[in-house]
Amino acid sequence: MLVLRAVVEDYIRSQEPVGSTSLTKDHDLGVSSATIRNDMAALEDEGYLIQPHTSAGRVPTEKGYRYFVDRLATVVPLNEAQRRGINSFLSGSVSLKDALQRSARLLSEITGQVAVVASPSLAKATLRHVEMVPVAMNTLLAVIITDTGRVAQHGLAVDAMPVIDEVNHLSTTVNEQCDGLSLSKAGEIVRSIADSTGYEDVREVAKALADAFESMALDERANELYMSGASYLAHSRSLADLAPLFDALEEQVVLMKLMSNLSEESNASGVGVAIGSESHTPGLLHASVVSSGYGRSTNASSRHDTPTQEEGSVTGGTSNDPVAFVGSIGPTHMDYAATMAAVKAVARYLTAFISKSGPES
Repeated sequence: MLVLRAVVEDYIRSQEPVGSTSLTKDHDLGVSSATIRNDMAALEDEGYLIQPHTSAGRVPTEKGYRYFVDRLATVVPLNEAQRRGINSFLSGSVSLKDALQRSARLLSEITGQVAVVASPSLAKATLRHVEMVPVAMNTLLAVIITDTGRVAQHGLAVDAMPVIDEVNHLSTTVNEQCDGLSLSKAGEIVRSIADSTGYEDVREVAKALADAFESMALDERANELYMSGASYLAHSRSLADLAPLFDALEEQVVLMKLMSNLSEESNASGVGVAIGSESHTPGLLHASVVSSGYGRSTNASSRHDTPTQEEGSVTGGTSNDPVAFVGSIGPTHMDYAATMAAVKAVARYLTAFISKSGPES
């Protein structure tokens, strides 16, 4: 396994087949060159390495990269200067959208690869605040603010406009009873409020608001996908590989599903990696995807004084539940340790940004 680690690290650095002579010269493996040759042959037999040509050295296979990522790669935390650089660049963000755009640009510059950052999905958001304002004779505008800083606006049509004091009373009740709940759960609560005594005059408004919450909860897509660094692909791929890779990047729904699943099935370090065919995406057969989730730092239901187990499951909330992802796409010979560290650092920053952010500017 030490030989495998040395081969992978050397190939990542040089992108040239690695031979036993260079391993003997460049690494203190504590064994003879003959032993190294035997180990490389054994690794080839077991599918971890492949020899492109008879006289050439070996290069890692997908299986070799996978073992390296799972067992051998050491994700070294960013140093203080790098962390300061990230904080300095991202701390100037004036809104969630600005922070996501900056994060994509910064991550692509750090890794020299394509960076992809998704904005939080409304389906995974929890309610922070709602305001309802009359805007026409038969329409109110519901301004809905989530825990991630997202702001959504919904028009609520009514046959007759109720008294504004009654609307304000309904808003206060909804905010008191639904704060910190998932949008689907908030919709259920608002329906029960609509049918309760004392809210007869705003029943139509309450039911329209419940419809708006439930519509938002069904939106499984992340609102937007921010991408940066596509130009770096030209320096790392052959022309034959570029067309299918660009096609894969255009398939944003497929990309979001892949990277979202990776971030939710991440390893102990909080980072998920798909290598080549593991992505099950034709355009990414010669690429690797590294992804990490970011999101709320506390359980959404913990904002209530006496949360129940059922409420916790409805809000979908453990402290590690991601609301979106940040990731990097590059060649299979990418520097996995550095890429994983960079992705994790940016994800950590976005989690902190969301936890203290207010409504979008």
